[in-house]
Amino acid sequence: MVLEATMIVVDNSESSRNGDYVPSRWEAQSDAVNLIFSAKTQANPESSVGLMSMGGKGPEVLVTLTTDLGKVLDGIHRTKIRGHTHLATGIQIAGLALKHRQNKSQRQRIIVFTCSPIGESEKDLVKLAKRMKKNNISIDFIAFGDLDPEDTKKLEVFNENIKGGDGSHLAIIPPGPSLLSDTLVTTPILSADGVAPRGSAEEGGAEGGGGGFEFGVDPSTDPELALALRMSMEEEKARQEKEGKKAEPQGASLEGIMEENQPLLEGQGEASGSGGDKMDEDKNESSEQKEEKKDGDGDGDKMDTA
Repeated sequence: MVLEATMIVVDNSESSRNGDYVPSRWEAQSDAVNLIFSAKTQANPESSVGLMSMGGKGPEVLVTLTTDLGKVLDGIHRTKIRGHTHLATGIQIAGLALKHRQNKSQRQRIIVFTCSPIGESEKDLVKLAKRMKKNNISIDFIAFGDLDPEDTKKLEVFNENIKGGDGSHLAIIPPGPSLLSDTLVTTPILSADGVAPRGSAEEGGAEGGGGGFEFGVDPSTDPELALALRMSMEEEKARQEKEGKKAEPQGASLEGIMEENQPLLEGQGEASGSGGDKMDEDKNESSEQKEEKKDGDGDGDKMDTA
């Protein structure tokens, strides 16, 4: 599992008030921040996440690196929408926050949300990208909203100049009916952490949710988790087969019992076995008649003797 220190930079400029994402650009960012925090801390419990904004008068560190989700949610709640963005300055401050992380073995990553025009020039962004790459900092951009082609080109050039061994990604998510966080799951930014799309546990069990991978996990990025899931499935399958074999002898013993071929009703409409009962009744009647006759003969003899 990757051990990372991640600073999330949100766009709280006036452009985030737009409602082309459900329910708004700012609320969509808040939901995505919650998802990213959960993905990073679940991938490695020792990973930490910080939060800062880059709108208003200037960038502001809202939450330093932490493993407490409550602090991050509180930081989002305290953030106000205002002004315009300061992209380059926000990235530099996020880099300083990562530099002062307590666990130096954590890899450094910055995830930037942007939905507003980019004021920095392409030349300045290239210079910043090379500086961040020199400091071993990976930067992921999540660009959403109606971005100008010029702004998109700036982000693409920045991404080309900062790509390194740990990977820096650019995700451009246009407006649509899907939630921003649901679309974000399918991008390399989160799929590298083995995060499966929402609902894939129910829908993708046989279809291989999570980008077409078995169990929603890419074995190349997380072989241990993929192996554990596969072993668990095989054990469950073996257990079901064992229970099925135990149930087979019981079914066979029931099938071995011969059913009586005697019909329920006889030809004359009487219940089966009624003929035998009738014969028994006739025998009882004949024996009673014999006894009565015998008694009668005995009485006659007595009368004669008298």
